This record gives sequence, structure tokens and C-alpha cells, in this order.
Amino acid sequence: MTILWIILGILGVILLWGVASYNGFITLKNRTNEAWADIDVQLKRRYDLIPNLINTVKGYAAHESSVFQAVTQARTAAISAEQSGDPEKIAKSENMLTGALKSVFAVAEAYPELKANENFQELQRELSDTENKIQAARRFYNANVRDFNTRAESFPSNIIAKMFKFIAREFFELNDAPEERENVKVDF
Repeated sequence: MTILWIILGILGVILLWGVASYNGFITLKNRTNEAWADIDVQLKRRYDLIPNLINTVKGYAAHESSVFQAVTQARTAAISAEQSGDPEKIAKSENMLTGALKSVFAVAEAYPELKANENFQELQRELSDTENKIQAARRFYNANVRDFNTRAESFPSNIIAKMFKFIAREFFELNDAPEERENVKVDF
């Protein structure tokens, strides 16, 4: 009779551990989804600010059309990638957009009257603030992905992960291409 109680006790402990582990995965999954939603919100804000910034700069630097085309193309690619939901594609297109935006600010440096324009300064501040929020949202997302992936790959919680198909997530990061980590060079 005591062996039966011992076996039932062990099964109860295993069951409780399984439930706790499953609930932990659900918590991490929801945090990761929330973090991804935060990135989406900041990217949407960025996409809304870019046309205003470009129109302000265009008025001062009409002959710099290639810079504006590059930003417009990068913005379009970023919006398209975001709709795919693939973190790797989104990260790559967002990095291209960041590089294109650096070119716009380089153009602005060449036009002192533009740098003094209140609309431009406000848009630049808002875009800079948005870029900082995107970086923070990326860090938050990546921290949640790290925690989720660590739990999904660690023993014994990996047993629950496999049983319920909790699949490791992709980090939102720069690609390994060295040119993507360098500052944009603009020559006039």
C-alpha cells in the first residue's frame, strides 16, 4: 500500500511540474508576442514620420532625389517585410531603412537653413526618439526570445516544449554582413 502512495506521489509531482512548465512556456510566449507588438507599434510610428521628414527636406534639397528615392524604396520594403511577419526579413529591411535615413540626415547637414527649420528639427527629434524606442523594443523582444529559447532547449523543460510544439524563435538582429554594421558614407 505504501508503494502505491509513493508512486502516486511521484506521478503527482511530475504532473505538477508539467503543468508549471507548460504555464511557464505560455507566459514566455505571451511576453515574446507582446514584445513583438511593441516593435510593430514603433515601426508604424517610424513609417508615419518618414514621409513628413522627406517632404520637409525635399523643399531644401530638391536635387538630392536619389537619397529620397532610396528612403522611399527602403520604407516600402520595410512595410512589405513587416507584413510577412518574418523577423529575419523585417530586421534586414529595417537595417536598410536605418541606413537610408542616415543619408537624409547627411543631406540635412549640407543645408544649414534646413537644420534651423523648426519642422525639420521637430521631425528629427521625433524620429530620433522613435529610433531609440525601436532599439529598446528590440532589446526587450530579444531578451524574451532568449528566455523562451533557453527554456525550450534546457532539460527537462525541453520535453514539454517538444510535446506541445513550443518552437525556438528568431532574434531580431543585424545580419552578419560587415557593411551593415558600418556608418553610411555620403559624398557630395
